[in-house]
Amino acid sequence: MKKTLLATAIIGALGASAAAQAATVYDQDGTKLDVYGRIAMGIAGGGPEFDDDGAKIDNSEEFVDVYSRLGLRMSHEVNSDLTAFGRLEWRFKGDERYTESGFTEIRQSYLGLQSKQYGTIQGGNFDSFYNQFVSLPFDVYIDRGLEFAGHPKQSRGDSIGYYTPDLEGWTAFLQLKHYSERGRFEDVPGGATGVREEGNVVAAQGGVRYEQGPITVGLGFVDDVERGGGNGEILGGLIGSYAVNDQLSVRLGYEGRENNEDLRLRENGYDKVGIGATYTTGPWAFAGDYYHVSRDGINPEGEKNGDSNAWALGSYYKVSSAFDVFVEVADGDAPSINRDETTLSDLTDNVYWLTGARYHF
Repeated sequence: MKKTLLATAIIGALGASAAAQAATVYDQDGTKLDVYGRIAMGIAGGGPEFDDDGAKIDNSEEFVDVYSRLGLRMSHEVNSDLTAFGRLEWRFKGDERYTESGFTEIRQSYLGLQSKQYGTIQGGNFDSFYNQFVSLPFDVYIDRGLEFAGHPKQSRGDSIGYYTPDLEGWTAFLQLKHYSERGRFEDVPGGATGVREEGNVVAAQGGVRYEQGPITVGLGFVDDVERGGGNGEILGGLIGSYAVNDQLSVRLGYEGRENNEDLRLRENGYDKVGIGATYTTGPWAFAGDYYHVSRDGINPEGEKNGDSNAWALGSYYKVSSAFDVFVEVADGDAPSINRDETTLSDLTDNVYWLTGARYHF
């Protein structure tokens, strides 16, 4: 049941397919090297017609790359309890606009040690532990649709993290990300003037996850520092999922962050409640999620930041173990249904859509 729950929870992202298609190019004397990746192409359209400053945006249809990537997984068994590991993953753009640049991002690059008895420690550039252990049940969409904190949240480069082994269903985690001022100039009388304004900053995140049978529940926090795109306040979340049976998984979550009265931030303090489900049948998978977002504070015009609703739907079909096709639609800023003037057309305005195919290897 636990394997079924995990597969259901991530079917939208199809991370399991990527792992299954990894090719082992070396496996000898406890040392292993896997190569994996995917080529993903699609057509996207819709989305907001205006940006936050009121400028018109062209949201017409376009062929797009859908997060293609190439990666390496490395491991070496030091002894029966301890394994050293590393991972390196590049993201590349497969459409015509990037034919000269090729690889555009090092998405993952980290190494670590895993002990069956003492847990795992790793350092480098990796996905947020908060996402891996707390918000993951809602992270089922290939592109847009996740309104809770995702994998880049106060993470990626210059990070170190630790999580315990499974302790009768419980796993605790802690991660630190360091924002450095190294290499920048300080103000020197009669000399160079730099831009050091914030100093070195460390953003912490941590929490616990309970996973037993059909139930998964994660409780965590993130020190959402401004250097990493936050507002300097603590973000907290309580998110879980339940496998009703081998085909249906439901999820419910809350995430909140305090307000810091900074009028420049559209989404400063907030409370988000999300509910969703994933249903699988044969090669098909269907996902749907709804969020209500309540925002604190006022905007630069002196008005209260409005509440809103967000929703997303996805349909996925596995042609084979290596090839899948998909359709996703999402509206991340639908008007609040608590307003008397809200209509169905309001809730479907500016809907973003994406359809395409992916080949995993």
